[in-house]
Amino acid sequence: MLKIKVESAEQTQAIAKKMGPLLQARDILLLDGDLGAGKTTFTKGLAEGLGIHRNIKSPTFTIIREYQQGRLPLYHMDVYRLEETGGDDLGLEEYFEGDGVSVVEWSQFVGDEIPADKLIIHLKKDDDNDDVRYLEFEPHGKRYEELVSELKKEGVTKR
Repeated sequence: MLKIKVESAEQTQAIAKKMGPLLQARDILLLDGDLGAGKTTFTKGLAEGLGIHRNIKSPTFTIIREYQQGRLPLYHMDVYRLEETGGDDLGLEEYFEGDGVSVVEWSQFVGDEIPADKLIIHLKKDDDNDDVRYLEFEPHGKRYEELVSELKKEGVTKR
């Protein structure tokens, strides 16, 4: 587990940007946090780290946005709207087993579809300061334990 305190959206993006070069095809990142916690902000930094220089928007209404322009494709999913129905018909496994990086917001609504190996990134707002967030990286599986170790080596905990 890696815990980091950030004090701005720019710091959140900078951490995610450092992660981009460390990612591999089939990596699965679950972004867990309340509305406004910084999930899409994190994804913007991640995209930049992958070499994607397009505007990253929350896929709330489209559910999945694909960005093919970087070192690896980025599949950005917001499955909040699937709370009642689940994701059985979306073919999520094709993304998870594909050639890109999958980022899933609100993954609890498609929990049965998510592989056991993944990296959960908890984004929590500070109760007293609206600019402060706490990022907690929770690895599940050897690949993600190694990824978190690499992040530590990259110095993401230093500002």
